[in-house]
Amino acid sequence: MQVTTDTGAPAETPEVSGDMTLLIVDDDRAFVQRLGRAMEARGYAVTIAETIREGLAAVEKAPPAFAVVDMRLGDGSGLDVISALKARRPDARGIVLTGYGNIATAVTAVKLGAVDYLAKPADADEIHSALAAGDHKPEPPENPMSADRVRWEHIQRVYELCGRNVSETARRLSMHRRTLQRILAKRAPR
Repeated sequence: MQVTTDTGAPAETPEVSGDMTLLIVDDDRAFVQRLGRAMEARGYAVTIAETIREGLAAVEKAPPAFAVVDMRLGDGSGLDVISALKARRPDARGIVLTGYGNIATAVTAVKLGAVDYLAKPADADEIHSALAAGDHKPEPPENPMSADRVRWEHIQRVYELCGRNVSETARRLSMHRRTLQRILAKRAPR
């Protein structure tokens, strides 16, 4: 499905070989429609997919220069779309959006070729800036993570690497399974 508007593009817009095609893969229809219109106003030719299957089909049909992909959709992981896009078009720039952010998934997204990883709700300006930045990395944060947050992120990373298997994760962390379950049930520390 194509989203169209009649607004013009600003002067400074990132380009990959002059191609301004953008694929948005997200199952939140209202968000996708707003983002699609906002990105078209910035000069992108937007294609929308609401499932991983639709996203993969769009990549196979015509790999876009840019992609904004939700991490978790009903039919799988948005990382599959990023991986397929980078395989078909290595110069493409993809961004992963998620409401379930942790370092393990961010690292995986970057390893698969995403140029950035943004927490929801991200607005069009943040997304456009991330796409435009390309290989330019942002400055380190003013307030780094606390030791508790670093520990929590490490646990989350091992948990993801173990296929979300609590018993295996507890064994690898030399931790009691029930203790690990309590940690996993809590929110991330600040």
